Amino acid sequence: MGKNELIPSKAFREQLAKRGGGTAARCFQCATCSSVCDLTKNGSLFPRRQMLASQWGLADRLVSDPGVWLCHQCNDCNVKCPRDAKPGDVMQSVRALAVENLAAPRFVGKLVGNAGRTWPILLGVPLLIWFAVLGLTVGFHVPEPTNDKIIHDHAVVSLVGEAQASEGTAAGTIVKGGETRLVYEEFVPHKLIYSVYFTTAGLVLLAIIISGVRFWRLLGMHGPRSGSFLANLMPVLGEIGTHKRFGNCTATSTRRWAHFGLLWGFVGAALTSALLIVAMYISKTPLPLEQVHPYKILGNVSAVFLVVGVIWLVINRFGDPVRAGISRAFDLFFLSIVLLVVITGVLAEIGAFALTPALAVGIYFIHLGAVLCLFLTFPYSKFAHMVYRTLAMVHERMAEPRNA
Repeated sequence: MGKNELIPSKAFREQLAKRGGGTAARCFQCATCSSVCDLTKNGSLFPRRQMLASQWGLADRLVSDPGVWLCHQCNDCNVKCPRDAKPGDVMQSVRALAVENLAAPRFVGKLVGNAGRTWPILLGVPLLIWFAVLGLTVGFHVPEPTNDKIIHDHAVVSLVGEAQASEGTAAGTIVKGGETRLVYEEFVPHKLIYSVYFTTAGLVLLAIIISGVRFWRLLGMHGPRSGSFLANLMPVLGEIGTHKRFGNCTATSTRRWAHFGLLWGFVGAALTSALLIVAMYISKTPLPLEQVHPYKILGNVSAVFLVVGVIWLVINRFGDPVRAGISRAFDLFFLSIVLLVVITGVLAEIGAFALTPALAVGIYFIHLGAVLCLFLTFPYSKFAHMVYRTLAMVHERMAEPRNA
């Protein structure tokens, strides 16, 4: 096959139509979308070129096209398109198919891509994993509220001058604290949580690396690159951290701050988890933390960012359908899991003080399953956009000439 040979795929066009991209057939190449898109580089044919490739079913070209990922689905093109071809929705559908094709292993990508039918498996398997882990280790004991706190035995530095040890347990040393609440570590020890999540994170990282390398090699087919990857990555991360390109959106300008809240809410939650490890094993801080502890404050602020971000996304998603774009099972599943993680996390924290132990523990169990589901589907859900869009933006900076 020649490098520039066109290989139309009827199967790809059919899959694109099933994912909500069938409106590409309405496009008559007027280039209105290219003229109204503020993310289009001067002289670029984006997204007109991608719409033509979608009509032809040029799967190979679309999967390797950086322009598909440089689109932030502002949907200014949807609003202005005279044929209602919905270029923003088409780009969204192409990205979903690209995630499936780049996924490692691919069958998991297809499971997540067909979340409308497979969601019971995607959510049920993580819950079953936790059920099996608890059943085979510590059992299902429901603890009672207490003001006891745990200092983990493997800590190397003590910063607790006023704490007086009263007894020892398998988890560590018990001291008395000021708050009476449910201690979830008596239901699921932290060591068990980290053993499950660290193992999962390792497998997820491997899948991301494999998929990312595949995509980076495909991007290289669009022309030579120059410069250092890391040197170009730094400014890209700055753009992503501020959601700068979202600021160019007109039709869906509020999406910038919804995504901003969600991004930094998850970053804050991850940082809080890391600091919790420091609290347990280095500073020898009694757990659970008091509400006024700096780590706890960071966790609560992160929760606020997540709540505001996810509510904002839901409002945007179910607002004006032209501006918001099509809502597919792939998108709704991701949004639903994020919403489930946030709601159960907040309720579990409130439940430690205000709900019956059995109800609070039940909510906490669902929270653990939802978080594990989010972890396991990371390389195959809309979280994968973070990886592919970052690589596309780095490629854009390194490419000569730059591609849109």
